[in-house]
This record gives sequence, structure tokens and C-alpha cells, in this order.
Amino acid sequence: MPPIAAPPRACVFDAYGTLLDVHAAVARHAARLGAQAAAVSALWRAKQLEYSWILSAAGDYEDFAAVTDRALGVALAAHGIADAALRADLLAAYRRLDAFGDAAPALTALRRAGIATAILSNGEPAMLEEAVDAAGLAPLLDAVLSVHPLRRYKPHRSVYALATARFACQPHEIAFVSGNAWDAYGAARFGFRVHWLNRAPQPTEYWLDRVAAARIATLAELPTLLGT
Repeated sequence: MPPIAAPPRACVFDAYGTLLDVHAAVARHAARLGAQAAAVSALWRAKQLEYSWILSAAGDYEDFAAVTDRALGVALAAHGIADAALRADLLAAYRRLDAFGDAAPALTALRRAGIATAILSNGEPAMLEEAVDAAGLAPLLDAVLSVHPLRRYKPHRSVYALATARFACQPHEIAFVSGNAWDAYGAARFGFRVHWLNRAPQPTEYWLDRVAAARIATLAELPTLLGT
């Protein structure tokens, strides 16, 4: 894909699964989970997202820390694990996830090029503050935006509008990066310049084939793609 002619005003990132490794919490306690570790982590993430979608569809809300706890409880129960201490340790680890190795260099390069950087996340404010501090990303971000004031989760349009309001610009002036295909689709429908971070890689889904969304395999590709 050729570079975009004009760099965006800001580059906005999803947090969980994009800048932060959502499977790092289980990885730290994998020995205690044994052979079930990967399955527990996958189900935990799947239920976390599913519950956020159901709440928004029903017009209800529970903050993301509570949703994360609820989802973990189901994931552990599904695998026959009843260990309160382990559950508490996993939740604590989730608040201090590892950043992906390409996160800090990409944020640094964008800011040096004069592009503002931000997070737009389902996480509630205290959860996000702890996460970005622990990952060492706080000094590299101009804003950390949470859905919490809206009491509504992605991919609702009002969530993406938080970014245009923060940077006082139009959707096409913002580059948006997410490792979640459903989030990339929602952001593209809103009008952002979307870059779907497909690390695995995974097949295209959530109607991403119908919208303008670039595919990238690493955040290292961003500075060139954004015309810096």
C-alpha cells in the first residue's frame, strides 16, 4: 500500500490485544494452570468481549474490570478450576499486562514525526492507567480515552467519536489501529483511516472486506504507511 499523502492529526490505538498482550496474564501463571493454560486464556478473552457486546446490545453497562472478572470466573469454571488465589493473581496480572515489543518503538516514531498518539479502549480509567504505566507506555501517549463515561462499549459509533472530540478533528484525520478485526470494522464504518493489526495472521472477518482498512502484521509498518 502506498503512503498516505497527508499524515493524520493523530494515531489512535486500541489497547487490549493491540498494544498490550491479553494473554500475558495467563502466561505468568501458566505453570499453575498446566495443560489448560492456553484454553483458559482463549476462553477468558472470548467471554470478556462477548459480555461487552451483550451489555451494549441490551442497553446495560458494567465496567470492564468487572466484566474481566466475570469472564475469568466462567473460563476457570468451564475447566473445573476453583482456586480463589489463582483467580486473584490472574486478575492482578491482567492489570499489568506486557506491551508487545513493537508498541513503544512505533509510538516513539509517530510522536517524533509530529503525530499525536492515543489509546481508545473499553478499559475503565483506573484499569487503563495502571496498565499503561506498568507497560511503560504512558510517556508515549497524548491521551488515554475510555468508554467508561459513555457507559457503552465498542463498536458503538459514540465510542469512536471520543477520539474526534479529543483531537477536534474529522474522522478521516485520525488513523486507527486495532488488533481486533471487529474493532477495525467498527472504526472503518465510523470513517477513521483504519489499520487492522493482524499479527497471527487470522482470516479476514467482520465484513472487513467491505470497508477501507489496511492490513499490517506489525506496528513497525505504521510510520511509513502514515506518510511520516
